Amino acid sequence: MAGLTGDWEKAMRPEFSKPYYRELFLKVNQEYHSRTIYPPAQDIFNAFHFTPLEQVKVVILGQDPYHEPGQAHGLSFSVKPGVEIPPSLVNIYQELHDDLGCYIPNNGYLVKWAKQGVMLLNTVLTVRAHQANSHRNIGWEEFTDAAIRVLADQDRPMVFILWGRPAQRKEEMIYNPKHLVLKSPHPSPLSAYRGFFGSRPFSKTNAYLKKNGLAPIDWQIEDIPAN
Repeated sequence: MAGLTGDWEKAMRPEFSKPYYRELFLKVNQEYHSRTIYPPAQDIFNAFHFTPLEQVKVVILGQDPYHEPGQAHGLSFSVKPGVEIPPSLVNIYQELHDDLGCYIPNNGYLVKWAKQGVMLLNTVLTVRAHQANSHRNIGWEEFTDAAIRVLADQDRPMVFILWGRPAQRKEEMIYNPKHLVLKSPHPSPLSAYRGFFGSRPFSKTNAYLKKNGLAPIDWQIEDIPAN
């Protein structure tokens, strides 16, 4: 597993010496050597690499990585260029279109968001091929809870976007009045029509950032030109 760097490494360093993390490290290492695991090992911590701690303005919590070939690359909801856009992201794009008028792009590569300070964090960072939730309860939740606490401790305006019940269970960790928490049902096809559509998280986030003197997020993911 490629390690953390910079402010994230400093903030998360206490976790690395805890027994649960040593067990998690050994378990994940063993899984990568004996099975097909996603994302690629060098991409596990991409949410931290693409969005340094001091730059985080928005946190979007996902669950576990996509589990089909070529999809997961370490950012929640995002897929690499050339990969079919997954159903939840199709719905996110639809809400983004209805909320801010963004056109629906031909790809699901969300690195542009991450580089503007939108941390796309899954609560579980690895998964076996074709087996959703297969790495639940092996220790990742303890690690990402620690990351959420680090974020909650930042004494500056920040927006936490919590879609679906598992993400919303983290709300009790977010206590600073400078932080805005936006909650709605998950964008998956099973629940998007129960209140995700029409929840307008993108315009609400930008209004909050602007109110607090921060640059809004440019949410438009551009089309990737065909070869």
